[in-house]
Parts: sequence; C-alpha cells; structure tokens
Amino acid sequence: MRVHLQALGCRLNEAELETWARDFREQGIALARDVAEADLVVINTCAVTQESVRKSRNLIRRAHRQNPQARLVMSGCYAALSPDQAAAELSVDLVVGNHEKDRLVEITQRELELPLMPALATEPGESLLLARGRQRAFIKVQDGCRYRCTYCVVTLARGGERSRAIPDIVAEIEHLHHEGVNEVVLAGVHLGGYGSDNASSLHELISAVLEKTQVPRMRLGSLESWDLPHDFWSLFDNPRLMPHLHLPMQSGADSVLRRMARRCRSGEFLALVNEGRRRVPDLVVTTDIIVGFPGETEDEWQQTLDFVERARFGHIHIFAFSPRQGTKAATLPSPVSREIQRLRSQQLHELAARQRGELMQAFSGREFEVLIEGRHETDDDGRWFWSGYTPNFLRVRIESNEDNLAGKIVRIRLDRLAEDGETLLGVCRI
Repeated sequence: MRVHLQALGCRLNEAELETWARDFREQGIALARDVAEADLVVINTCAVTQESVRKSRNLIRRAHRQNPQARLVMSGCYAALSPDQAAAELSVDLVVGNHEKDRLVEITQRELELPLMPALATEPGESLLLARGRQRAFIKVQDGCRYRCTYCVVTLARGGERSRAIPDIVAEIEHLHHEGVNEVVLAGVHLGGYGSDNASSLHELISAVLEKTQVPRMRLGSLESWDLPHDFWSLFDNPRLMPHLHLPMQSGADSVLRRMARRCRSGEFLALVNEGRRRVPDLVVTTDIIVGFPGETEDEWQQTLDFVERARFGHIHIFAFSPRQGTKAATLPSPVSREIQRLRSQQLHELAARQRGELMQAFSGREFEVLIEGRHETDDDGRWFWSGYTPNFLRVRIESNEDNLAGKIVRIRLDRLAEDGETLLGVCRI
C-alpha cells in the first residue's frame, strides 16, 4: 500500500502533510513520490482566495486523470467550507474536516478499509520532508483563531484556537533533528495565540524549544504584530532563533485597517519594526498586503505606498482582494475594479522589488551561515549551483565542487546581487 501526499497554501498545510506522512508510515503504508505510483492520494486543500479554490479543485482533477484507480482523500480549508459540493463534484472517496485532521490517518483507515501490514514489516524510509527535497520542517504548534478579520475565511474553516502541548512539540522537533533536519519553523493559524487554551504562551514555547532541543536553527511562522509577547526581542539573544519575522500588515492606511478589523495601526507597526531592528542585528521583516480592499480610495492606496517606503520590507506577499462567501468584507460597498487592482498590484510589485534589491545589496560583502537546501541547473549555460537561505532569509546561490551540500549549514561570503534581483551570489568558505 502506497500513499501520495500533496498540499496547497500555508505552512500549516505543509506541517500537517509531514505529520500524516509519519503516521501513515507507522501504519505500514509507504510513501509514493508520484501520483501514478500511489494506491491512495491525500490532498490538503486551501481556500484563502478564489484562486486557491481553483487550484485545489484542479489538483484533485489532475490526480484523478493521472491515477483513476487510486482512492482519493481530501482535507484542508476548501474541503471544510464546501465538503458536500467538493465530494459530489470532484468524486473524492473521503472528505476529512479540519476539526478531524489530527485523526486523518485513523479515519482514512477505518472509512476506506485500507489493507495494512504491521509497521515492523516495512522498511524505514526517509521522511516526506527530505524525500521532497525540503530541508526545513514546518511544525504545527497551534490551530484556529479567535479574531475575525473581515476578509478572512480561514478562521471559518479552522475554528477556535487549539494549542499543542510543549512536550509533544519538543519531541517532534528532536525526532526530526535525529532524522537529519537542521531547521524548523513553528507554524500556526494564529501563532501569537499559542497557549491561550492551555495556560502557556508563545514566549514559553520558544524558550522551551531553544532549551530542550538541539536543532541548530529555528524560525517563527507568520505572527501578528500585536501578539509579540513581553520581552520578545530578548529571545533573539540565542543565535539559533533566526532574525527574520513575517508580520502581515495587509494595508498601510489606518482607515482600511479599521474596515478590515485589524488590531494594529501603521504608526504602531513602524515603531515595533524599528525597535526590532535596534535590538536584533540584521533583522529582516516581510509582510502581506491586500490590494483593492472594498472602498480603498486613491488616497488610502497612497498611504499604503508611503507606509511600505518607510517600513523597508525584505519581501511582500501581494494579494488582490478576493471576496469570500461568509465574510463581512464580501458584503462591503464600493468594490475596487479588477483593472485598478491590477495597476496597484503592479505599483507595489515594483516598489517591493526595489526595496528587496536595496536590502540585498546592503549585505554584499558579508559572511553568513547558510542552510543549503538543494542543487539546481542554471537556465543558460548548463552549470549547476547550490542554493539556500541566510539566517535572515535572504536567498543565496553558490557554485561549489562539493558533491552533496544539501541539508548542511556552511559559511558563505555574499558577493553580489544576481541579475534576477532576487538572489545573492556567494562563495562557499568551507
């Protein structure tokens, strides 16, 4: 029996996929790298935008075409929001809701009556993470969200907040490190809300991971700026906590933020980021911006551009507003036209690219410890190169005669910005 696993969307979906992989293997079911090789296909869907829904549906249809004999299981946010429609229209064998994700392997075994063999009868294979060429593990520490941002459908799909116990998280990270993983990312729908339901806190969780595990590098997933715990910056005194934060802002106009029901204002955010840069050397901050939120005027859009100029982000995930059924934002008046959304997105992409180039140029000539994540062939001359990320999440490309650097942390001197403006070219110092 072989299972093929696929995910779309957020880091949490990836973390869940890796957990399912371990659970399936413990039940004697091997992992298949390709859909065509699988007896069972499990797809973790996304619904954050209409485009995410379209991609989720297409992924399921493609799995059917590539392997019509395989049993098909669907989970994730699209499955949670439209289970009956998805099951009927896409002919899946089983839909597992988000509230039952932790028991997906057990439910799949029971409902599909899978033929199993004892785990001891199977050969131990590599983890799904490393099998897919991934060197960074996403660790699901929390699910659900107490807030109700007016545009967000994920809170409807994921439900209330639920935090994992710290000992379980520590044990998972230690297991992954033993398998060869050198970097983990703590992920959650509302990561800053960790511990709201179990008398703990994000600060306590981070401190425990740093104290009780040996994994060399730890990152934090997306965090709301208003959730940073007391004395947060002191945690970065431990060099194993990487100096990169993704703080989703969504808009730089306070009036738009109020319509979004966001809990932070632009001035507060800028003050927070400036304090972080003062306290944490080489800190890089990235963000999300929604373009064309209902009622967004030209003046409000200009406020966002001015805000981005002052914030100096390392990268911006840019989303054109997509109304999602069941959210308050879908009922707001004065929708912004697709043409205006497109023009504003282009403006922001250009600004973000310029800022990213300036940031990366500023690090030229410096040396960093880089986690090498894979080997690639260049498009033009057929040469191969290794790539990875600095502690503050700048992408680096190097040429090296070493046979296998994947998963290793090596010292790299950053020479110059590549022509694509997205990558720094470096020289390996080992």
